Amino acid sequence: MPHHALPWRRRLLLTAACALLACAQAPAHADTWPAKPIKVVVNFPPGGAADQIARAVSQPLQEALKQPVVIENRAGANGNVGGEAVARAPADGYTLLMSSGGMVSVNPHLYSRMSFDPAKDLVPVAAAARVLVFLVTRPALPPTNIREFIAYLKASPGKLSYGSPGNGSSPHLAGEMFKSQAGVFALHVPYRGAAPALQDLLASQIDYAFDPGIGLQQVRAGKLRLLAVGSPHRSPQFPDVPTLDEAGLRGFDADTVFGFYAPAGTPPEVVSQLNAQINRALALPAVKERIASLGGEALPGSPADFQRRAAADSQRFGALIRDRKIVAD
Repeated sequence: MPHHALPWRRRLLLTAACALLACAQAPAHADTWPAKPIKVVVNFPPGGAADQIARAVSQPLQEALKQPVVIENRAGANGNVGGEAVARAPADGYTLLMSSGGMVSVNPHLYSRMSFDPAKDLVPVAAAARVLVFLVTRPALPPTNIREFIAYLKASPGKLSYGSPGNGSSPHLAGEMFKSQAGVFALHVPYRGAAPALQDLLASQIDYAFDPGIGLQQVRAGKLRLLAVGSPHRSPQFPDVPTLDEAGLRGFDADTVFGFYAPAGTPPEVVSQLNAQINRALALPAVKERIASLGGEALPGSPADFQRRAAADSQRFGALIRDRKIVAD
């Protein structure tokens, strides 16, 4: 071997080694995704609608992707704490957010400053469910139907109280929409999550609430009285219960769409794969039944469908927040 060939071969080997190292350090491409566990951050406490929907979808998603799907609850600031955590995460398809649409369509109107911009720092992956809100009261209250209840509130201004998962939450906005359209006044009591509000309603510490479905089991058990649905359409679960629109509050619609988001910059191919697998999960009878148990309905569709709904909700709820002068905690 000529002496002058050694440096050339060393350079070739060194170049090849560097290329291999670069490949090893590069992020996984969409064709190799997923190669490790996926984390779903739920930006509300355990037990609420977002948490239950995330857990219902995570099992079939895990089976389809052949990787663990881990749920992590990061509540606070009406969903902003978990939302920011995902917005700041690597855009590699391994961190997702499950949230009510309120973080995107409500919070920018509610907070004078946010540490991230949901519209720019997150991308919609897939809607999961439309969740209705149900006007429930403690059974000891005299009214037994919605018209009697509105009359009772008008006769007792400020004497009744209602609970919500927090200032600016969807059930709070439903409560404010109700007061505005019905011309009544009641004291709002914010809680840190839907589950604590439900517990105090069951304990008669508050008088009523707009429940996002987690109290329906208590309705069936006779521990709460269901008076109306805050949706444009009656609930298939309770076909005999009228909507607030039918009770005279024209156009009343406080439905909330829950869904999955990813950090902005996540490869479109990964978003597309996730969307397809989440839609498949939503078609499974067990998942549809779990969502129906919350009084909601599975809502498969494209990321663009999800984004359009969020934009429409932003306009609707933004106007309500300005009109009622609602502020964050």
